[in-house]
Amino acid sequence: MKIDEILDKVYKLPDQAKQKIIESIDEVNYKKGEILFQADKIVQEIYFIKKGIVRAYTKTSDNDITFWFGKEGDTVISMRSYVANNKGYEDIEVLEDSEFYKVDISYLRKLFKEDIHIANWGRKFAEQELIKTEKRLISRQFRTAKDRYKELIENNPDLIRRVQLGHIASYLGITQVSLSRIRAEKN
Repeated sequence: MKIDEILDKVYKLPDQAKQKIIESIDEVNYKKGEILFQADKIVQEIYFIKKGIVRAYTKTSDNDITFWFGKEGDTVISMRSYVANNKGYEDIEVLEDSEFYKVDISYLRKLFKEDIHIANWGRKFAEQELIKTEKRLISRQFRTAKDRYKELIENNPDLIRRVQLGHIASYLGITQVSLSRIRAEKN
């Protein structure tokens, strides 16, 4: 996905403002299995996924709990680092060889101070991320695992072939055995 399309998904910027962001972007590649962000570290970059898929997870004493998947067009960010310059909660793992657009958060903050359009883009971005987080929380709290699986498949049908079933089960808050039962019922 092109960077113009990704930026416009958040908020339509005037060409001059958009160009200021684009000029600061580097294109980088990561291999499957690499860790993009580590928990308990301040993350200094934002990544936009050009091609590929990642997962956000947190570690417990027993296992990893996946709470988000990102794919083409999505933004990979530690909101805690972005908003408060504090250590993040999450690890971000690259699930397939991937291409990203990378921008430095400190440079973006500088642009926020210099250009009201870019500042508004940053505000809209944070608002959209908050709404996505709220939707995930509500879904997890009030919907059954079967309903969450159905919603996941409707909104992201390609995840089943791109992501290990163990990660999907973790995301849904169920075991792989329960996921297998739900999938068998769907067929």
